[in-house]
Amino acid sequence: MSDLSGAFAVVLGGSGFVGSAVAARLAACGARVRVVARDPGTPAFPAETVAADLTEPGAVARVVAGADVVLPLVLYTGGGTWRAAGAQATDAARVNVDVVATAAAAGKTVIAAGSTSQVGADAPEVITGAEQDRPGTEYDRQKTAAEAAVLAEGGVSLRLPVVFGPAPASLDRGVVSAMARRALAGQPLTVWGSGGMLRDLVHVDDVAAAFAAAVAHADRLAGRHWLIGSGHGVPVVELFTLIAATVAEQTGRPPVPVTSVPPPEHASPMDLRGLVADPSAFTAVTGWRPSRPLADAVADTVAGLLGPQGR
Repeated sequence: MSDLSGAFAVVLGGSGFVGSAVAARLAACGARVRVVARDPGTPAFPAETVAADLTEPGAVARVVAGADVVLPLVLYTGGGTWRAAGAQATDAARVNVDVVATAAAAGKTVIAAGSTSQVGADAPEVITGAEQDRPGTEYDRQKTAAEAAVLAEGGVSLRLPVVFGPAPASLDRGVVSAMARRALAGQPLTVWGSGGMLRDLVHVDDVAAAFAAAVAHADRLAGRHWLIGSGHGVPVVELFTLIAATVAEQTGRPPVPVTSVPPPEHASPMDLRGLVADPSAFTAVTGWRPSRPLADAVADTVAGLLGPQGR
């Protein structure tokens, strides 16, 4: 575990799914942590909390005052989804781009969250971080714009794959938790088409460890983006079958079926292709690598959704 004793880290969006895990990890590594969110709640780890609307003028500068490192892990979900489009795109950009860019310009070390999908649908199935970006969705375009602002100020961007783990429904809109909830409700799990597209999955605790490693090695990582991933792809149909089997094991019920349906109209080309991130460049600098085997991490996610009463 990285030793961050003496560091003062401000996590913007620190009550969210990824943000709360990162804030907890930084605190466990010895950092002084400030959690900033509209409703920061009461963290289960030592942290200062600040309630703020970060889109208001001057709010970001105020909450990052005195920080050694700022982690803008905000994400617009005002429409109940990260798939901002149409009229929602402007509102999403105020969070996904403007808040991050303002943090980047505050004169602090900034470590932001990008997405491996920024490369676009024409990239190779296995990416290394050297590919040219061709973002094809509004979400990826906003992530790319925010990242450009961070890197221009000498910051760091960690591009994340599919992140999953136990979390309340209000926080985690990820595919693993969504399918686990469907299976717990006895509903079939549906794959788009054959379900053969590969997904690279990393447990949220491993992602939090990657951010802690980035804080510890920020000087060596500065000025570029880095891929976070397992380096291994799992076909969606196999992932959903694993989820169904895990729910069955933990509940004592038969596994729900995994069925195929046509892709919906809102599916993007990125949804229908595989993407695997090779994290070896980041590992070479920081020593980080994911530690949670997929089956164990899925079991942990299902157990978290069941709660003590369901185990």
